[in-house]
Amino acid sequence: MTMRDKLDLLERRRAESELGGGEARLKTQHEKGKLSARERLELLLDEGSFVELDRFVVHRSTDFGLETQKFYGDGVITGHGKIDGRLVYVFSQDFTVFGGSLSESFAEKIVKIMDLAMRNGAPVIGLNDSGGARIQEGVVSLGGYAEIFLRNTLASGVIPQISAVLGPCAGGAVYSPAITDFTYMVRGTSYMFVTGPNVVKTVTHEDVTMEELGGADAHAEKSGVAHFACDSEPECLQQIRDLFRFIPSNNLGPAPRGPGTDPRNRREESLLDVVPDNANKPYDMHEVITRVVDDGEFYEVQRDYAKNIICGFAHLGGFSVGVVANQPAVLAGVLDISASLKAARFIRFCDAFNIPIVTFEDVPGFLPGTAQEHGGIIKHGAKLLYAYCEATVPKLTVITRKAYGGAYDVMSSKHIRGDFNVAWPTAEIAVMGPKGAVEILFRKEISESNDQAAATEAKIEEYREKFAHPYIAAGRGYLDDIIDPRDTRPALIDALESLQTKRDKNPPKKHGNIPL
Repeated sequence: MTMRDKLDLLERRRAESELGGGEARLKTQHEKGKLSARERLELLLDEGSFVELDRFVVHRSTDFGLETQKFYGDGVITGHGKIDGRLVYVFSQDFTVFGGSLSESFAEKIVKIMDLAMRNGAPVIGLNDSGGARIQEGVVSLGGYAEIFLRNTLASGVIPQISAVLGPCAGGAVYSPAITDFTYMVRGTSYMFVTGPNVVKTVTHEDVTMEELGGADAHAEKSGVAHFACDSEPECLQQIRDLFRFIPSNNLGPAPRGPGTDPRNRREESLLDVVPDNANKPYDMHEVITRVVDDGEFYEVQRDYAKNIICGFAHLGGFSVGVVANQPAVLAGVLDISASLKAARFIRFCDAFNIPIVTFEDVPGFLPGTAQEHGGIIKHGAKLLYAYCEATVPKLTVITRKAYGGAYDVMSSKHIRGDFNVAWPTAEIAVMGPKGAVEILFRKEISESNDQAAATEAKIEEYREKFAHPYIAAGRGYLDDIIDPRDTRPALIDALESLQTKRDKNPPKKHGNIPL
């Protein structure tokens, strides 16, 4: 054969590799409302930037007639490309080839790009659409999953790992996305569960659909497994692209700067009217966040889970920051098990990747009740405390209203290495709210009064004047300043600029023992 003949053969095989499981199966994929593995990569990556690796890999199995069924790529497309000009490594599982099932060769392809990503300090994005382990390969397939899980774990905190679940993801396959930093799902077409509806019905007699058991909304609202639930695959892939505007490529590199078009010294008049005069009246903390951050743009994480706390990314004076905020509009902003877990994991991501944490605080305490106590609010609340204590990135806190009890300590207080702690004049910092405090402190006095309601109200007012304000905390240096709400943005930006050279470290150790 001449060189030209060989090149013709190469082109034919390249073309064959791009067909996946063939035209008929691609058509079926589209009929299900799903994109092909290659179409997904085209939407995710900068145009023309994808470089494919291992396109000619095939499986090595000879059992169950598999030796006669071989497809180039073996059900997963791997390689690297760019998002906004930044290097990322990707794998895209192809459901048209053996249902996207994982074989030994399939796993080796993923492992290769994960190792390359670690060596080159670049993120890994996995597009999952798979029926699970390739049963015909038995334990070899299971071993392939374990190789991936190990690399997920070793890469954690070193490079960002993003998972998009764009089809089924069941059994052991779910544990790779679970270890990664952020998981995206698509309503109606993506599912995650350890055991499917049929097994559930056999074992527990529960009749449940795939959507109810492990659909996007189930995991975004109830379990917290998914960080984002999207309406379509293009929206999902665009959201992943948007995430990279805020996060760095690795734990040593800087996070990308924002456009910096919003004036750093902008005062926001409308912040004067956000917090109601009545301390028991709710308000939406999103109103504070969007008015303070650059251009009002807030990339919220786990928006539909544990809504009593808000987490997400923004730019502030061009700096990328992680925002954690109590939400008075939901459960009065109280901390519970779900909120503690949500915020703790977000804080640990920010700390691992050197993203400063800005906390907006309005918290009346931890949620009481047997469900919370028996569910382990003590250990779960301790995870949030541990995450804040452990974090060495710049930590900035603004107390807008309530900061009561242990929740005051937990929410990035000065005592746990908060770098810049300020309060609005509306702040109330105390062991507990006025009513509860009065009922304990003056119980005897009130019970002996002829008009108990009036006596209680008088004591509450007296307590408010003495304790329900920020000046005692400021007098002890627990707050660095009490600020005009309109100055929140410039004050935070000044602090961020001064903290760019912050150096802090935890004692040498293998690792801590977070209360799991």
